[in-house]
Amino acid sequence: MLTDILSLARAAWEDLQERLFFLPPFPDEVDSLALFSMLLVVGLLVGEWLRARLGWPKVVGYVLAGALFGPSVLGWISIEALAQTRPVADAALGLLMLEIGRRLDLRWLGHHRGLLWAAIAEITLSFTAIFLFAWGVVGLIPAWAAAAAAVTMASAPAVVLLIVEESRAQGQVTERMIMHTALSAAASFVVFAVVVGVVHAEYSDDWLNAVVHPLWVVVGALVVAWLMALLALLVASRLPKRSLAQVFILVATALLAVGTARMLAVPVFLTLFLMGAILSFGDHERTLSYTDLPEGHWLLAIILFVVVGASLPWQDFTWLIGLQAVGLLLVRAVAKVAALAWAGDGLNAVRRRVLVGIGIQPLSATAVFMAYEIAGLYPEIGRSSLSLPLFAAAIMELTGPVLCRFALVRAGETAPTDHSREGVA
Repeated sequence: MLTDILSLARAAWEDLQERLFFLPPFPDEVDSLALFSMLLVVGLLVGEWLRARLGWPKVVGYVLAGALFGPSVLGWISIEALAQTRPVADAALGLLMLEIGRRLDLRWLGHHRGLLWAAIAEITLSFTAIFLFAWGVVGLIPAWAAAAAAVTMASAPAVVLLIVEESRAQGQVTERMIMHTALSAAASFVVFAVVVGVVHAEYSDDWLNAVVHPLWVVVGALVVAWLMALLALLVASRLPKRSLAQVFILVATALLAVGTARMLAVPVFLTLFLMGAILSFGDHERTLSYTDLPEGHWLLAIILFVVVGASLPWQDFTWLIGLQAVGLLLVRAVAKVAALAWAGDGLNAVRRRVLVGIGIQPLSATAVFMAYEIAGLYPEIGRSSLSLPLFAAAIMELTGPVLCRFALVRAGETAPTDHSREGVA
């Protein structure tokens, strides 16, 4: 029936073309930008509905919409259209990573050594447990087992930050969740650079790749981050504090950092995280310390998580890889919770330390982007070898935000929900 309707519409359109010569040919398919815009609308509505009716984080709805309408399921959004949206997704992730980097308070760590030791314990135990599982149980070779551990050892900074903002959470558990997320992200980026060299050493015929590529990643990201942070502080110091102009400079230099990192083929997430950390540690005059990103970055978050949901390779899913991914997530969860419960973290109550461990479980956009960065080095091998962390990220895309919100609610640090502002019945 649909075919008949389209045939009639095509015939009528062609008849009009004979008289109205300026009309374009009858479209054989919907424009990719229009389709993607429809996907964003659907993602927004699903997220708002889940939030209003079930109390779930909005992020879950964004990911579900992307997964459903992306290339792996219904295919409404093609791989080519998805590739065209990657710069916007990079910008969204970059701004969120910038904010996480700015939350990395090294001075606070200096005064709370217990928090630092807890972070070291959580990072070390998480990497070790995941590596041993991927190597000893799943059977990956050491190089790809290390890659899987590098990708999945850290929490998802973007998810944790957005859930905290959505819940308007404040308190000791909230601050420690953000700090542990920032520290584990920093550690995973270091491991990521090392693993890049390990993978090259395993497959490349030229040993220079194993040495130079990790240096290019780290030094390139650091130089771009330092230059952009310096530019932001230089210009912002000549503007009124907390003014709209300062916000504009912060966003503009962040986007400039995203574009420069893309041109130099260094990871955007690492560059913007370092830029945020440099701004946090090097802003002695407090020029931008009290300048917040506009709430509009939530709009970019919708794009980011819809793109991530659409990028997940659901067409390659098997029950075996699904069970292995669940096993990896269980090992990872036990490692994080056990490390924080044992190490102390400066919190006296074990229950609150456990809640911090539960709250840092999300695994999302950063992990997916890291996995594709490593897999892209040797696509014929890397895609299948990194399907384990990709499907682990896929599962935690849906469950991680719920766990994070659960921890914040049980800690009693979320603001009361104003149901009068819920917009989806």
